[in-house]
Amino acid sequence: MNHDHSKKIPDGASFDRSGSQDSLDELSMDDYWKELENIHETRGNNHEERVALVVKEPDEGELEEEWLKEAGLSNLFGESSGDSLESMVFLSTLTRTQKAAVEKRVETVTQTMRKKNKQHQIPDVRDIFRLQNDSKGNVCDGSEPSTVRTSENKNETHDGTKGPKFSLGTDEQKNLPEDMPSSDTDINLEISFAEQAANLKDSSVGKMYKGGGGDTLLPNFRLPKDKTGTTKIGDLAPQDMKKVYSLALIELTALYDILGTEFKQQKAVKIKTKDSGLFGVPLSLLLEQDQKRVPGTKIPLIFQKLIAQIEETTLETEGLLRIPGVATRVKGLCQELEAKFYEGTFNWENVKQHDAASLLKLFIRELPQPLLTVEYLKAFQDVQNLPTKKQQLQALNLLVLLLPEANRDTLKVLLEFLQRVIDHRDKNKMTLKNVAMVMAPNLFTFHGFGSKTIEQSEFVMAAGTANVMRFMIQYQKLLWTIPKFIVNQVRKQTESQKKEKKDKAMKKFLKKMAHDREKHEKQEKIPNDTDVPQGVIRVQAPHLSKVSMAIQLTEELKAGDIVARFLSQKSGNVQTLKREEIFLYEIGGNIGERCLDDDTYMKDLYQLNPNAEWVIKPRLS
Repeated sequence: MNHDHSKKIPDGASFDRSGSQDSLDELSMDDYWKELENIHETRGNNHEERVALVVKEPDEGELEEEWLKEAGLSNLFGESSGDSLESMVFLSTLTRTQKAAVEKRVETVTQTMRKKNKQHQIPDVRDIFRLQNDSKGNVCDGSEPSTVRTSENKNETHDGTKGPKFSLGTDEQKNLPEDMPSSDTDINLEISFAEQAANLKDSSVGKMYKGGGGDTLLPNFRLPKDKTGTTKIGDLAPQDMKKVYSLALIELTALYDILGTEFKQQKAVKIKTKDSGLFGVPLSLLLEQDQKRVPGTKIPLIFQKLIAQIEETTLETEGLLRIPGVATRVKGLCQELEAKFYEGTFNWENVKQHDAASLLKLFIRELPQPLLTVEYLKAFQDVQNLPTKKQQLQALNLLVLLLPEANRDTLKVLLEFLQRVIDHRDKNKMTLKNVAMVMAPNLFTFHGFGSKTIEQSEFVMAAGTANVMRFMIQYQKLLWTIPKFIVNQVRKQTESQKKEKKDKAMKKFLKKMAHDREKHEKQEKIPNDTDVPQGVIRVQAPHLSKVSMAIQLTEELKAGDIVARFLSQKSGNVQTLKREEIFLYEIGGNIGERCLDDDTYMKDLYQLNPNAEWVIKPRLS
């Protein structure tokens, strides 16, 4: 198939190749335009009428109002504004830049409500911050450009009692940029990304990694080891993840505010979609019907099967993902899959590898709403406009945290598969850049938005989204990490909520844990907490033959060492669980529940959360 990409680029058009994009010349963009042409041909062969997704343009103040609701701060305005105790607890944990982002949105909503003469009690957010700060004796008024004033005693909680010490993502422990990570490629997860951006703004340090091109020139970003353990998506309990979502939304908004990039969530108007089948079915609905067949599955079965079918042949096939299947054959296979997949009568031997790859991409494109969601697709695209690669990576990290669980899990499986394809690049000739070029149109040119952009800006968007795709593939392990400053804010929120009101849910949970222990311990007596000496923790393992053990904390003791110690204590019970299936969990105290990575130093974590219980159990997800 001949393709003249010059048709896409107006005469005399110039493309800035010196920005954060990686100097993608017109030749390297050829795979992108060919893929786009294949997509248009596929849609042209599909004579069924498609209902385009309608994206609603928000009214004045509506966007900010929706943002505050999403951030869990609806108590700051409207009829429920009087009941803002929970919101004040939440606000007390925010950084200076996060507070500024909230204040900006509340101010807009307040002005809009006054214009519309809504008869609501509308508090001034500055009064809320002032009241909250006065109660703490710790003012964070945000008046200084890059400094956050904090309490003299970092170990004091807001009620004057002694508590664990953890950073809330400000520069209270580290003075930027003087005390930057040891390497420019280290990703600092202890300090808020927006706070780092505020400190680095207009400085020469902030202009690193702006040029370059080719796979080898992507920075080798890494996460420095954290003694209290790295927290991945899936490690935290649902109640903790709800807090993470709110904090990630506020942090992303604050980061975009600092960097002067507009952040607007799109809003889709509900449309009629298919309520059964495989292609064109909402992801959540597809998973519902799949979970009836395979309980607990988190990835659509057809998506898993298509990837398996592609890999069954070999990943060394030249042009894999780039060379399309025969359009008429792909259409026929699609119809046959719809009729026979769930019956188990579909003959997979008839599916050629390139056809399976085309079906996989078709599945992604045919989702009624994009895999990256209507709300955040534009924000994903706008990552390309951020000044540095490190900031682009930070924004992507936060955006991944904001995706619904089904979208995030499916995206993860896709990115892992794409990396496996790239691992065979010597044979299949599909480098990181090639794969990104081919996949970007499938994730970013969503059919529901139409194409109103001029050709020149379309070229710029193509280059930018291809680079965003490269980032998602290259740094996928980093993107599924929850920044430590956000985890610390979750801890602070949990701690503050317990001081403001009794956490009934946690109390019930701990009571159930105690009941379960009694049930599994049989005749073995467990000493009370008062019987445990200083520097010793008691670890429960109701699923193992040794159900309880007192562990002496040392400087070098890690979570993996404790699990190994339990597994070595075999009795008459048969060990049915594999080592890789069980983990040590931190439960209660200032967190809901957190699965610990094996390299977590237990003494450091114990100092961070001395009131936690420690339980070894299988990982559910």
